[in-house]
Amino acid sequence: MASTVSTNARLTNPPPHLLSTPPTSVANLRLPSARSKSNLFSAEFSSLQIRTVPAPVVFSDQLRRQSMKPSNVYVASDSMETEMGSQKLAKNPSLICAPVMADSVDEMVIETSKAQDLGADLVEIRLDSLKEFNPLEDLKIIIQKSPLPTLFTYRPKWEGGQYEGDEKERLDALRLAMELGADYIDVELQVAEEFIKSIKEKKPENFRAIVSSHNYQSTPSVEDLNDLALRIQQSGADIVKIATTAVDITDVSRMFHITSNAQVPTIGLVMGERGLMSRILCSKFGGYLTFGTLESGKASAPGQPTIKELLDLYNFRRIGPDTRVYGIIGKPVSHSKSPIVHNQAFKSVDFNGVYVHLLVDDLASFLKTYSSSDFAGFSCTIPHKEDALKCCDEVDPLAKSIGAVSTMLRRQSDGKLLGYNTDCIGSISAIEGGLRSSSNPSSVPSSSSSPLAGKTVVVIGAGGAGKALAYGAKEKGAKVVIANRTYERAVKLAEAIGGRALSLTDLDNFHPEDGMVLANTTSMGMQPNVDETPISKDALKHYSLVFDAVYTPRITRLLREAEECGAITVSGSEMFVRQAYEQFEIFTGLPAPKELYWQIMSKY
Repeated sequence: MASTVSTNARLTNPPPHLLSTPPTSVANLRLPSARSKSNLFSAEFSSLQIRTVPAPVVFSDQLRRQSMKPSNVYVASDSMETEMGSQKLAKNPSLICAPVMADSVDEMVIETSKAQDLGADLVEIRLDSLKEFNPLEDLKIIIQKSPLPTLFTYRPKWEGGQYEGDEKERLDALRLAMELGADYIDVELQVAEEFIKSIKEKKPENFRAIVSSHNYQSTPSVEDLNDLALRIQQSGADIVKIATTAVDITDVSRMFHITSNAQVPTIGLVMGERGLMSRILCSKFGGYLTFGTLESGKASAPGQPTIKELLDLYNFRRIGPDTRVYGIIGKPVSHSKSPIVHNQAFKSVDFNGVYVHLLVDDLASFLKTYSSSDFAGFSCTIPHKEDALKCCDEVDPLAKSIGAVSTMLRRQSDGKLLGYNTDCIGSISAIEGGLRSSSNPSSVPSSSSSPLAGKTVVVIGAGGAGKALAYGAKEKGAKVVIANRTYERAVKLAEAIGGRALSLTDLDNFHPEDGMVLANTTSMGMQPNVDETPISKDALKHYSLVFDAVYTPRITRLLREAEECGAITVSGSEMFVRQAYEQFEIFTGLPAPKELYWQIMSKY
């Protein structure tokens, strides 16, 4: 039988032999400014010349918007600090722009007020979404009634918009918007040079022309993006806008390189779920603005988060050049609640970090691309936990024994990746808690031993989470059975821990005794596949406790049917919270605000 490592080993602070001394104050947690470094991501870009990024241009026109509350205005300026009372606060240099797409001008005016209420800095008026449009009358109304600065876009079908009419009429409308007091207009690179020449003599002092290029298929190379940015700049643009599409999450690094090294204000965004990071981290990497929608389903381009998500989920106003980036690596990953709990926890202790969703296809490629100290730590979920072990430079003994890593930390002194397993302590403590809280004190083993001792624990799944739970249960004195869809994998794990293997198809007929513990560590039953379950309801009568690592939804079909059969049920939320605050302590070196974690997850 293979030896096991005690799950009592604390993971709350990285072992001294693996880490340099943890920071003792928030002041020690800042990284060098991204804009001053040549190795923003990896050595791949180190030979490219770095240029300084000037502060984005300020539109003084905002001062005439009387309805804007000064305490809520975050405009780009030459200063990175603002005074609030007697207190100086760091200011986020990037703006939040709310796209307004509506059938009528009246609806658009209403939505500009909604954008202000939600916390946007300006609105993008998508004229191509209007069913009817009288340029002179409608533009006056929108500009006069919008409580926020306005950016007018009249996107033609050939650039991804809805307009299919006369090109001269389209450009005349944008020119008129400028003359009537628009703060910005967006014009496509294909027609920009002639258009910019035509407005040169009429251009108001505080007006800015954005020249844009959209690629809905891919993200070009750094060299091609540099050439594109130069062409846009040479067309006469005040602000460069480049939007591309992420085929892989590593594509975003090329856009970060462009915005970090731009010589003029630049909007650089990567569309799609794999490009989400570009929209959240734009202020860290020099982006002029990002787009935030009024609500889900109202995006003007693929992958746009809502304003509420930017401000409340990702703490957008707190992100700056020195902010450390953390994230949940997985595929799928959008269901994860990790950004919700970690970002609120970071904010509660004033830790300068942001935690994002990272849809990763190839883990090794991702870690190689984002190898700078800016990308400071990661959580790993399905299907990357076993691959994460191979990608780490040093691995905690427990994680090594389990064969899976769920938490990675980049050591700041040398950039090495350190691997830990927080799933084990999270899942085992959740199951033990369930057994202790519902059992007769006299029937539970003494406090010095685990309530799992002597019990048969059936673990469904032989992946990273299954390995962690199986090792933990074995260490606690349980008899472990591994049930897996691929029988060979079940055998391999069973042999490693000294347990028994089953094919998942045989699980319904496996009942050597009553009072067993069942633990599902697969994604079966996770949203959107909420009707799936790994075992029949009839077979659940042989289990005294059923645990499901899935926490979206909180009550899965497996847990619902187990409760109907009289079993104790333990939700994946219990494991999630326990491993999450272990991760927080690894990431920050600070004590976790455990009550806050439980409070947040009680809402889900």
